[in-house]
Amino acid sequence: MATAICNRPYLFYMSRFESWLADSGIGVSVKQFPTGTRTAGDAARAVGCDVGQIVKSLVFVAGGNPVIALVSGANRLDETRLGAAAGKPVTKADAEIARTATGYSIGGVPPFGHATELPVFMDRDLLAHPVVWAAAGRPDSVFEIEPERLRDLSKATVVDLKITGQLDVPGPSGHLPTGGEGLA
Repeated sequence: MATAICNRPYLFYMSRFESWLADSGIGVSVKQFPTGTRTAGDAARAVGCDVGQIVKSLVFVAGGNPVIALVSGANRLDETRLGAAAGKPVTKADAEIARTATGYSIGGVPPFGHATELPVFMDRDLLAHPVVWAAAGRPDSVFEIEPERLRDLSKATVVDLKITGQLDVPGPSGHLPTGGEGLA
């Protein structure tokens, strides 16, 4: 009796963002971590970097329109500062608004490659690092990028977004505070 041999090519799951990256020719590589990268702390542990090198992509609404805040994982976002930069007071977007505006679920929102054109505001503290890590469309994937390139590709306006007076002191786990915010 003959045995059938499968000649199918190996298929791997490529996220929408990875597909967008491949089509765009930007040249960044996505790294997947089975333990997850949903929060800044999770991502820093998975990658092996300082939590300040993690980019939290947070979705807010300013005057009825979604905006993105790219915030250092070590910082808590000052919503008043974001509102001043956006020109209107901001409120945190709910999961449906975040997904509709960006095309991605909270916990995996990348800093660019969104479903719609969105204003992006980048935390000045991210520029202090030689490289940063940002969400890659899924809650288990990130990519490494130079902060200046991140600014350029996301077309971000660089502003001070950190809460004034925030202490940059590691917590009991040895990591800087994440402000309870995921990578969004």
